Amino acid sequence: MEIIDAHAHIYPTKIAEKATAAIGDFYDIKMAMPAGVPERLLEIGKKAGISRFVVHSCATKAAQVRHINEFIKEEIDSHSEFLGFMTLHQDLTEEEISEEIDWCVKNGFKGIKLHPDFQKFYIDDTSVEKIYRAVGDKLPILFHTGDDRYEYSKPYRLANIAKKYKNVNFIGAHFGGYRCWDELDCYKGLDNVYFDTSSSLPFISPEKAKGLIDKFGVEKFFFGTDFPMWNASEEIERFNKIPLTESEREKIFALNVKTLLKLD
Repeated sequence: MEIIDAHAHIYPTKIAEKATAAIGDFYDIKMAMPAGVPERLLEIGKKAGISRFVVHSCATKAAQVRHINEFIKEEIDSHSEFLGFMTLHQDLTEEEISEEIDWCVKNGFKGIKLHPDFQKFYIDDTSVEKIYRAVGDKLPILFHTGDDRYEYSKPYRLANIAKKYKNVNFIGAHFGGYRCWDELDCYKGLDNVYFDTSSSLPFISPEKAKGLIDKFGVEKFFFGTDFPMWNASEEIERFNKIPLTESEREKIFALNVKTLLKLD
């Protein structure tokens, strides 16, 4: 069965160890990999049976945006297995955001990754809406969502913006509610909101995961490992404990993300 990892972080070698450690410190989680380098992602992913990977990194300053996007471009140009998601930052002007999106679309990027908790913005803040206006239906936006320690990425904030910008496709990482499992009813009826399974399966039961998939529809979910946080083989093992049919499993492993990203 084809498997696409819809959520993986990669970093240049010179900063990979430091960046990986910083993520572990932020979440107080022991990282499965000491450094999130592209070569390691390919090695452990292919060993686990994963054929393609959505890769991204996060800009915590506006000045980092083009440098990070150029790094991701180099990696997707070098590795046919990689599907690149660009980064943006809320301090860019709307014109700069539009120009960056157009550059990334021209260079084969498939989406945008934003991390409200790292970048320190509220998903539904009016000052961030310039991003949603600029992107429209050009690329889906993947958000980290649901850390109960902060207000930035609360599920209701993503729901608010999805209702307002119905032409934009949004992906709520971590089942749309990492550590906020009881706040997900706000997504009901939102056709433009999707979810990935990353950094969730170690914390919820297979039955709870099945309930969320049934609630929002199997076609709305993508498999993701959150490399380098978790081991790919172990994440697949956890996912396979969810009581799904083979058809449902096939959709979440690959078919759904291929449809959204318009992959061959």
